[in-house]
Amino acid sequence: MNCFEDLKWRGLIKDISNPELEKKLNEEKLTFYIGTDPTADSMHIGHFSSFLIATRLAKYGHKPILLVGGATGLIGDPKPSNERPMITKEEVLKNVDGLKKQAEKIFGFEVVNNYDWTKDLNVLDFLRDYGKYINVNYMLDKDIIARRLDSGITFCEFAYTLLQGMDFVHLYKEKNVVLQVAGSDQWGNITTGIELARKMLDVELYGMTMPLILDSNGVKFGKTEGNALWLDKNKTSSYELYQYLINSADECVIDYLKKLTFLTKEEIENIEQEHFKCPELRIAQKALAKEVITFLHGSEEYNKAQMMSEALFTEKINELSSDDILNNFKDMEKFSLNEDIKLEDLLILGNICNSKREARELINGNAISLNNKKINDCNYVVTRDNAIDKKVYVIKKGKKKYYLGIYE
Repeated sequence: MNCFEDLKWRGLIKDISNPELEKKLNEEKLTFYIGTDPTADSMHIGHFSSFLIATRLAKYGHKPILLVGGATGLIGDPKPSNERPMITKEEVLKNVDGLKKQAEKIFGFEVVNNYDWTKDLNVLDFLRDYGKYINVNYMLDKDIIARRLDSGITFCEFAYTLLQGMDFVHLYKEKNVVLQVAGSDQWGNITTGIELARKMLDVELYGMTMPLILDSNGVKFGKTEGNALWLDKNKTSSYELYQYLINSADECVIDYLKKLTFLTKEEIENIEQEHFKCPELRIAQKALAKEVITFLHGSEEYNKAQMMSEALFTEKINELSSDDILNNFKDMEKFSLNEDIKLEDLLILGNICNSKREARELINGNAISLNNKKINDCNYVVTRDNAIDKKVYVIKKGKKKYYLGIYE
């Protein structure tokens, strides 16, 4: 497949600004940019698919530039329902630094910051040099702006699309950028840049968007939505990412393989065929977890995440260190221990059971495990000496509920 066919097969093209772009992607070497605003100091999995397009296009000979929006981040891209909360300049600068380092490390491409060419622009020059080229009626037709007219939109948010359009013009003049790539929610901002370049410079720039990555509930991944899976392993560990990907819904996983990995069409179709023969083996989910985590964090982190996942369901959990457990099993409910305690009392202390009667029933019914060893003696005494590194117990209730007892 050529470049455009590959992107189309993977479901990575939603809108293109001009039919000529297909030919250009296949026959020319274009300089393009993709951006993100610094609302956090790490990208999340919602960015990952979009930013992977930069790597995909680079493999076909195109030149990517990654933009971190230090200027636009101070304004905030309008949300469909209400105004986005402002963040301080100090927080923006911190986030810009984190995103820049992360983008360079993961993707290895040139990173620019639109604050560099916006910070010294005064309001009169902005209005005269850029504002006079874009008609208010044109801006009111933008979907994101039109949806906010009834509830109200501030001039600050209203001007965001013009600021992003200014970025496109600047990067064309300074770095010969002729294409902007983004998620589908940025289509209005992309076309503003194309319109601005046409009126200011009499040149034709191009835009392309991809569908947003959605979870099984049809919700996009993101910080605002509260379901962010961070690319920074210190915010979302490789194990946590592994657990999410390995539990991807069958109806989503093949789409994720196309959009989040570099596996070929033939490889993905083979995985799809094998997966649906025996979906309980989660062949597609395992391939997805391996490809994504290895790309982001390396094979060592993937192997560690896989080992920790397996250890959680076997007696190999004792082979893990307490640091591994505390750093990776962050979502488990935790409680403190400080002395020897009978198991039934521990279950009450950790709010694992509501009563001693319930505790005894679970223990006698082989429903309680300590570090994956079934304990069916209500008088069993839990001691520091038997904890992992004399510090941690992983307590399992039933088949899926886990808790961490931690010695202070």
